[in-house]
Amino acid sequence: MSEMWFTEQHAPSGSSVGFRVRAKLHEETTPFQTIAIYDSTDWGRLMVIDGCMMVTSRDNFLYHEMMVHPALYTHGAPRRVVVIGGGDCGTLREVLRHAEVARAVQVEIDERVTRLAEIHFPELCEANADARAELRFDDGVRYIAEMVPGSADVIIVDSTDPVGPAEGLFNEAFYRSCHRALGEGGLLVQQSESPIAHLELIRAMRTAMRKAGFRAMATLPFPQPCYPTGWWSCTMARKGPNPLDVFRAADADARTFPTRYYNSGVHRAALCPPEFLRVALSES
Repeated sequence: MSEMWFTEQHAPSGSSVGFRVRAKLHEETTPFQTIAIYDSTDWGRLMVIDGCMMVTSRDNFLYHEMMVHPALYTHGAPRRVVVIGGGDCGTLREVLRHAEVARAVQVEIDERVTRLAEIHFPELCEANADARAELRFDDGVRYIAEMVPGSADVIIVDSTDPVGPAEGLFNEAFYRSCHRALGEGGLLVQQSESPIAHLELIRAMRTAMRKAGFRAMATLPFPQPCYPTGWWSCTMARKGPNPLDVFRAADADARTFPTRYYNSGVHRAALCPPEFLRVALSES
């Protein structure tokens, strides 16, 4: 009874996820949200935003690698990348592992997320000083809307759940802005919640992406222990007619940087969704 736990209850799925913690290291309320940092006994540091788990030291590689590498190895020449959200900087780090990336802009609305990550998750912020990186603290919806048409190769939306500051990142108007900002063949990838608990949201996202002009789409599931149901996903959409089931597998196999989850086999497998997901998404 003397043990301390942080538990996130997820009422829609009737489930909860909890980690044993030693101490709360920090908590503050910003103009956008409340951020807390915990030290856990088995999962390293834990960042919580508005009561929802965002990232742990132990399992973040699953999310960050799947948000980045499938998209960058699907694009033929990903030189210009924009990350919307991603304040813990793990996605930016994975993007800049790709030597062909010439410029990566991260647009996070709440600077405090990044500053706290630099203190408590320094390993995720290793690329922040990279000459190719630009950290901007701004409204991502407005930033994308104001981009020069065709000026990005890949846009990665690494956001929180579609409430509060992230609500405007899950609708047709935002996807139209992304479509305009991407060059021909460009890719949009967005975290798309749990395929078990949020299937209707995934269907709505794909419908909105199609209405915004995107052609090919793929929803890639992957494990994520710290998120509701322990199973998460990202959804890729391409500007242009080419399908998403062909990627630069040889380059993925010859990558010069380490990964802990992603490889070309995982990439191929993620493109073959389980039957319930394939059927559910066949109409979206």
